Amino acid sequence: MSHEVTGGAHDPETPNLDFAGTTPYEDYVQAEVLTHLQHPLSDDPGEMVFLVTTQVMELWFTVIVHEWRTAAEALRRDDLTVAMAALQRSTYELEALNAAWKPLARLTPAQFNAYRSALGEGSGFQSAMYRRLEFLLGEKSSSMLVPHRGAPREHAELEKALQEPSLWDEVLRLLARRGYAVPEEVLRRDPALRYEPHPAVEEVWAEIYAGGQESGGQEPGGQESELVRLGEALTDVAELVWRWRNDHLVATRRAMGAKMGTGGSAGVAWLEKRARKNVFPELWTARSHV
Repeated sequence: MSHEVTGGAHDPETPNLDFAGTTPYEDYVQAEVLTHLQHPLSDDPGEMVFLVTTQVMELWFTVIVHEWRTAAEALRRDDLTVAMAALQRSTYELEALNAAWKPLARLTPAQFNAYRSALGEGSGFQSAMYRRLEFLLGEKSSSMLVPHRGAPREHAELEKALQEPSLWDEVLRLLARRGYAVPEEVLRRDPALRYEPHPAVEEVWAEIYAGGQESGGQEPGGQESELVRLGEALTDVAELVWRWRNDHLVATRRAMGAKMGTGGSAGVAWLEKRARKNVFPELWTARSHV
């Protein structure tokens, strides 16, 4: 998409420049809104970078949540084509999200401290859209709704997301419909609770991967081959989420060491705990049994 205008007023290649109101580009993208959402609270020029980077991350969270909801809904109706396409797109978006750490990844403590007070009690763990992303991964916690009680729309959306099956829940339900021995206690568990790995689910994925290996993963190689591709797409997602958490951990450690985090969080200690958790855990442990 070009942002350049070349040629003279009578050049037939010159785009239309005369609009009665705002430009169609502005109407669609809402760039004026986006570029006037930054209100630094300090005099430090680095705060603008922090603000914009954080806002960009929020937009990527929004896109990724949209993709994973699309994938979950497609899995519910056994449409693996649509689900796989959404998961694949989300990996590109996760890569862009992770790259957004670049402007913040080399902050020294002095640089961060120059505008840290502007955050007050603000902290990334208060992000409603990031919480929806975590809920879709099966990281459910009703206590994480508490910070959003003062924002009715966000609270309602989070409450709905808490009660809905996660992306992983929908994957396991699809496997059960395909005849795999996913335990009833897993299928009927309360979706509002955090997902805990189950050895029988690990066995199911080991069986799927072993079958895909034997058939060479070729089309038409049967349902194992198709499910191996689903497993690999989910593993790509899980790996990129793990990289996001680790990049967050490293950037925070560089900027503030082991100090208490903003918003009263445990800072690096909290992020270290998050970074140790595997997304879609049985996809990782099953590999030891294939």
